[in-house]
Amino acid sequence: MYPKANNALAKKLNILSLIVSVVVLTLVGVMRRVKIDLGFDFSFLPPVHAILNTLVAICLVAALYFVKQKNIPYHRKSIFGALFFSALFLLCYVLYHFTTVETKFCGEGSIRTVYYFLLISHIILAGLSLPFILLTFTRGFTYQVERHKQMARYVYPVWLYVAITGPICYLMLKPCYL
Repeated sequence: MYPKANNALAKKLNILSLIVSVVVLTLVGVMRRVKIDLGFDFSFLPPVHAILNTLVAICLVAALYFVKQKNIPYHRKSIFGALFFSALFLLCYVLYHFTTVETKFCGEGSIRTVYYFLLISHIILAGLSLPFILLTFTRGFTYQVERHKQMARYVYPVWLYVAITGPICYLMLKPCYL
């Protein structure tokens, strides 16, 4: 049913996944402390981030639907879509935070607690899940189907949560933009 697992390619992709994860997490860790003036205003990007995360969530839901239907070609296409929109989001997000001053949440009362709970859980889970998303993808891409399924059971809901809470945090923060 599936082609033979490509273990040599899997090893290379595993290493690449870990390198990408370290680079991305390092950039994210630095971007709030370092500001770069590129001579252009990137303040238009937050709604773009929300749209890209929404597209990630749609692709993930489609991927789950297709795998449940045993339509593996469309499942793979949906996952490629989710990865593409995630990568585009990450590029825009890092660019925005390297060039733009952070917007502070302006809400008061219990909504503030809800916002910070969603934001903090979103940030922590996004950072923790990145290497696992890439490793799960590698397992599927290299036809290590059983290992892919085992990881996806745990990684998928976290990735979907991150993709959904991103736009929710944006909508909650939207009134606070100057």
